[in-house]
Amino acid sequence: MNQFNRPLSGFAPSAPTAPPSAALDAMQTRFALRIAAGLTERSLDLGADVNERLRFAREKALERARARRSAEATTPLGATLGGAALLGRFSSGWGMKLASVLPAFALIAGLLLIQRWQDNAQIAVAAEVDAALLSDDLPPNAYSDAGFAEFLKTPSE
Repeated sequence: MNQFNRPLSGFAPSAPTAPPSAALDAMQTRFALRIAAGLTERSLDLGADVNERLRFAREKALERARARRSAEATTPLGATLGGAALLGRFSSGWGMKLASVLPAFALIAGLLLIQRWQDNAQIAVAAEVDAALLSDDLPPNAYSDAGFAEFLKTPSE
Protein backbone atom coordinates (compact mmCIF):
# COMPACT_ATOMS: atom_id res chain seq x y z
CA MET A 1 0.00 0.00 0.00
CA ASN A 2 2.61 2.47 1.00
CA GLN A 3 4.41 3.10 -2.27
CA PHE A 4 6.75 5.79 -1.00
CA ASN A 5 8.96 3.42 1.01
CA ARG A 6 9.83 1.22 -1.99
CA PRO A 7 12.96 2.09 -4.00
CA LEU A 8 12.36 3.14 -7.55
CA SER A 9 13.30 0.62 -10.19
CA GLY A 10 16.80 1.25 -11.58
CA PHE A 11 17.97 3.21 -8.53
CA ALA A 12 20.07 1.76 -5.75
CA PRO A 13 18.96 2.23 -2.19
CA SER A 14 20.47 5.28 -0.53
CA ALA A 15 23.87 4.91 1.07
CA PRO A 16 24.03 4.90 4.84
CA THR A 17 24.51 8.35 6.26
CA ALA A 18 27.69 9.29 8.11
CA PRO A 19 27.42 9.30 11.89
CA PRO A 20 27.12 12.70 13.56
CA SER A 21 30.38 14.36 14.54
CA ALA A 22 29.92 13.67 18.27
CA ALA A 23 29.53 9.94 17.59
CA LEU A 24 32.52 10.03 15.24
CA ASP A 25 34.65 11.74 17.89
CA ALA A 26 33.58 9.12 20.46
CA MET A 27 34.52 6.27 18.09
CA GLN A 28 37.91 7.83 17.35
CA THR A 29 38.56 8.31 21.08
CA ARG A 30 37.68 4.67 21.84
CA PHE A 31 39.92 3.47 19.01
CA ALA A 32 42.81 5.64 20.25
CA LEU A 33 42.36 4.37 23.81
CA ARG A 34 42.40 0.74 22.61
CA ILE A 35 45.63 1.35 20.66
CA ALA A 36 47.23 3.13 23.62
CA ALA A 37 46.27 0.29 25.96
CA GLY A 38 47.69 -2.30 23.56
CA LEU A 39 50.95 -0.38 23.21
CA THR A 40 51.24 0.06 26.98
CA GLU A 41 50.65 -3.66 27.51
CA ARG A 42 53.29 -4.60 24.92
CA SER A 43 55.80 -2.07 26.25
CA LEU A 44 56.16 -4.11 29.46
CA ASP A 45 57.75 -6.92 27.41
CA LEU A 46 60.48 -4.67 25.93
CA GLY A 47 64.02 -4.50 27.21
CA ALA A 48 65.51 -1.56 29.09
CA ASP A 49 67.59 -0.37 26.12
CA VAL A 50 64.54 -0.27 23.82
CA ASN A 51 62.53 1.60 26.45
CA GLU A 52 65.36 4.14 26.80
CA ARG A 53 65.56 4.67 23.04
CA LEU A 54 61.78 5.11 22.85
CA ARG A 55 61.87 7.61 25.73
CA PHE A 56 64.61 9.58 23.99
CA ALA A 57 62.68 9.56 20.69
CA ARG A 58 59.52 10.78 22.47
CA GLU A 59 61.44 13.65 24.08
CA LYS A 60 62.98 14.65 20.74
CA ALA A 61 59.57 14.54 19.03
CA LEU A 62 58.02 16.69 21.75
CA GLU A 63 60.92 19.15 21.51
CA ARG A 64 60.49 19.45 17.72
CA ALA A 65 56.73 19.91 18.10
CA ARG A 66 57.25 22.69 20.66
CA ALA A 67 59.78 24.41 18.40
CA ARG A 68 57.43 24.19 15.41
CA ARG A 69 54.53 25.59 17.44
CA SER A 70 56.63 28.48 18.72
CA ALA A 71 57.89 29.18 15.17
CA GLU A 72 54.31 29.21 13.88
CA ALA A 73 53.29 31.53 16.70
CA THR A 74 56.02 34.05 15.81
CA THR A 75 55.29 34.04 12.07
CA PRO A 76 54.44 37.63 11.09
CA LEU A 77 51.06 38.24 9.52
CA GLY A 78 49.65 41.03 7.43
CA ALA A 79 51.15 40.71 3.97
CA THR A 80 49.48 42.52 1.09
CA LEU A 81 48.73 41.05 -2.30
CA GLY A 82 52.01 42.46 -3.59
CA GLY A 83 53.90 40.57 -0.91
CA ALA A 84 55.07 43.63 1.01
CA ALA A 85 54.33 43.89 4.70
CA LEU A 86 51.75 46.40 5.75
CA LEU A 87 53.61 49.35 7.18
CA GLY A 88 50.63 51.23 8.55
CA ARG A 89 51.07 54.73 7.19
CA PHE A 90 52.67 53.45 3.94
CA SER A 91 49.82 51.06 3.13
CA SER A 92 48.59 53.16 0.21
CA GLY A 93 49.20 56.32 -1.72
CA TRP A 94 52.49 58.11 -2.25
CA GLY A 95 54.25 56.35 0.63
CA MET A 96 54.00 52.94 -1.06
CA LYS A 97 55.20 54.42 -4.35
CA LEU A 98 58.18 56.01 -2.61
CA ALA A 99 58.97 52.76 -0.83
CA SER A 100 58.94 50.88 -4.14
CA VAL A 101 61.21 53.42 -5.93
CA LEU A 102 63.64 53.93 -3.05
CA PRO A 103 65.66 50.71 -3.69
CA ALA A 104 66.27 51.77 -7.30
CA PHE A 105 67.61 55.14 -6.16
CA ALA A 106 69.83 53.44 -3.59
CA LEU A 107 71.21 51.12 -6.27
CA ILE A 108 71.98 53.99 -8.66
CA ALA A 109 73.63 56.01 -5.87
CA GLY A 110 75.74 52.99 -4.90
CA LEU A 111 76.87 52.44 -8.49
CA LEU A 112 77.84 56.12 -8.82
CA LEU A 113 79.84 55.97 -5.59
CA ILE A 114 81.66 52.83 -6.75
CA GLN A 115 82.53 54.49 -10.08
CA ARG A 116 83.88 57.58 -8.30
CA TRP A 117 85.95 55.43 -5.95
CA GLN A 118 87.46 53.49 -8.88
CA ASP A 119 88.28 56.74 -10.71
CA ASN A 120 90.04 58.09 -7.62
CA ALA A 121 91.98 54.82 -7.23
CA GLN A 122 93.14 54.97 -10.88
CA ILE A 123 94.19 58.60 -10.48
CA ALA A 124 96.16 57.72 -7.33
CA VAL A 125 97.98 54.88 -9.12
CA ALA A 126 98.82 57.10 -12.11
CA ALA A 127 100.06 59.84 -9.78
CA GLU A 128 102.26 57.34 -7.97
CA VAL A 129 103.80 56.14 -11.26
CA ASP A 130 104.34 59.74 -12.39
CA ALA A 131 105.99 60.64 -9.10
CA ALA A 132 108.28 57.60 -9.36
CA LEU A 133 109.27 58.54 -12.92
CA LEU A 134 109.95 62.17 -12.09
CA SER A 135 111.93 61.43 -8.94
CA ASP A 136 114.14 58.85 -10.70
CA ASP A 137 117.78 59.55 -11.70
CA LEU A 138 117.10 58.94 -15.40
CA PRO A 139 116.02 61.81 -17.62
CA PRO A 140 112.44 61.56 -19.02
CA ASN A 141 113.86 61.19 -22.58
CA ALA A 142 115.36 57.83 -21.63
CA TYR A 143 111.91 56.35 -21.14
CA SER A 144 110.92 57.12 -24.75
CA ASP A 145 114.07 55.45 -26.17
CA ALA A 146 113.26 52.09 -27.85
CA GLY A 147 116.54 50.54 -26.67
CA PHE A 148 115.79 51.45 -23.08
CA ALA A 149 112.41 49.68 -23.33
CA GLU A 150 114.24 46.54 -24.52
CA PHE A 151 116.73 46.92 -21.67
CA LEU A 152 113.87 46.95 -19.17
CA LYS A 153 112.30 43.82 -20.71
CA THR A 154 115.49 41.72 -20.39
CA PRO A 155 115.88 40.01 -17.06
CA SER A 156 118.65 41.30 -14.90
CA GLU A 157 121.13 38.71 -13.64
